[in-house]
Amino acid sequence: MKLQLSSLRRFLVLVFTLSIVQPWPALAATPIECWLTDPDKGVLFQKQTPGLEFSGNGATNQAITVDDTRSFQTIDGFGYTLTGGSAAHLIKMSVNARQALLRELFASDSTNIGVSYLRLSIGASDLNERAFSYDDLPSGQSDPLINKFSFGPDREDVIPILKEILAINPRIKLMGSPWSAPVWMKTNQDFRGGSLKSDCYAAYARYFVKYLQGMAAEGIPVEAITVQNEPLHPGNNPSMFMPAEQQAEFIKRHLGPAIKAANLNTRIIIYDHNADRPDYPISILNDPETRTFIDGSAFHLYAGKIEALSTVHEAHPDKNLYFTEQWIGAPGNLKGDLNWHMKHLIIGATRNWCRTVLEWNLAANSKYEPHTDRGGCTRCLGAVTIDGSKVVRNPAYYIIAHAAKFVWPGSVRINSTTPEKLPNVAFKAPDGHKIAIVLNEANSAQTFSLQQAGKTSTCILNPGAVATYVW
Repeated sequence: MKLQLSSLRRFLVLVFTLSIVQPWPALAATPIECWLTDPDKGVLFQKQTPGLEFSGNGATNQAITVDDTRSFQTIDGFGYTLTGGSAAHLIKMSVNARQALLRELFASDSTNIGVSYLRLSIGASDLNERAFSYDDLPSGQSDPLINKFSFGPDREDVIPILKEILAINPRIKLMGSPWSAPVWMKTNQDFRGGSLKSDCYAAYARYFVKYLQGMAAEGIPVEAITVQNEPLHPGNNPSMFMPAEQQAEFIKRHLGPAIKAANLNTRIIIYDHNADRPDYPISILNDPETRTFIDGSAFHLYAGKIEALSTVHEAHPDKNLYFTEQWIGAPGNLKGDLNWHMKHLIIGATRNWCRTVLEWNLAANSKYEPHTDRGGCTRCLGAVTIDGSKVVRNPAYYIIAHAAKFVWPGSVRINSTTPEKLPNVAFKAPDGHKIAIVLNEANSAQTFSLQQAGKTSTCILNPGAVATYVW
């Protein structure tokens, strides 16, 4: 009996000693979903089976540590521009094919990608068959009270397609952007180039209000507008030159007061052009009166560096940032396009404070039509190519899918470390799930640890591959 008690005593001492030596008990495994695009292996946004697990060991020299105690901006969504040309292709599909594609794109259930944000052109963009506004008049006429406002061609495709999308995802957010004012408001009386005439500022502000009220009457809430698409690029068709001082004056004296007087809650977003000119939005936001009407600034990346957006954030941290446009040139190169767009947009734009990342554009046909003459984009590759009811998914489809499916509106960017050649970004979804999007930009496969709250999982990515990890 004494021997048995002595043995029991030694066993209890050993257990107590081990509990002191071990820094923490072994952790139960936590499942991690992994969704992979690996162009070299022909893997296109596929859920990997089996998934990964978090445990208390398995650390590697390369580690991405996710810290949800440090948070940054809230995310509004990921998506595309629904151009007039995109809507024209969609409306011509068979009803069943169109509904299947729209559900695949916009439904937020487990089998679809859940696009959560769309940008719209106010009037035509360069991816319409022709340039038009919602108040076109015979030469020499004007309409200062905007009594002849009409959605015109958009009633045939854009508006009915938006209604179908809203029926699938009623929470989708919409942003409107004009490529040009009506020509009778412009200095050159042309859709291409020219500037807004000073005596038409008030009329143009009414035009915006009519657009917002008209869309709302159709059951299509437009929650934000940018004042001018690419205001420093007057060579497109349509387009309009609008320097910073003119945009500031228009907002302060006309657009801001007009939207306020109409009791609209629409966000006014400035600039909507390349990252090489952060001085443009900063100069407008420096004016204390003008900035009261402004929600934030929008950017493209055809020039400049994505890090310049943080310069705007640092100058005005109370104002939001949005990434609103980047094209992929036809015929597309999945590996190259995926690498560049993931690094600079999905990862780069969000790490530099953007609430949205929107690709240009949703759809074209295999001839990259339609587009305007005299400056329309002739090589813009849609996220999907639509010929009749046949659909082909292109690089922008997969780029947006990696974020939109998991990083829902209301998600918050959280901190993550960045090992060499493994650019990444992390988020916390409204339901508490964590998401990490990781790109391997090295020329060889990389093994790394994904770490969070003392838990570790070992991951491997082939060169040029992207993975979204969800837990």
